[in-house]
Amino acid sequence: MVTTSLTSPFEVASGFHALSDPLRVRVLELLQQQEYCVCELCEQLHVSQSKLSFHLKALREASLVRARQEGRWVYYSVNLGQFNMLEQYLSDYRRRTAGLLSGRYSAFE
Repeated sequence: MVTTSLTSPFEVASGFHALSDPLRVRVLELLQQQEYCVCELCEQLHVSQSKLSFHLKALREASLVRARQEGRWVYYSVNLGQFNMLEQYLSDYRRRTAGLLSGRYSAFE
């Protein structure tokens, strides 16, 4: 897999893996609006804290969310930089693939 110089295959794979679960996507959609603590996310999503913690861990490991502690509460927010990295990877991939495909088809025309 060809990646940009600042992107490792692990970062790309973990990002897309984290996005592959519907509950994680719902979490990210909520976090687009504002920062939430775990208890608020549990309430909004109607899931237990243990289930949500498992999914938040995957999002944190993929660097798609940031966590900050305030007292005994942990607040989560979206890490836009990591989404930008994934978007750039897809853009570069599309550009490389389009170049390859256009070269193949022009040979048959």
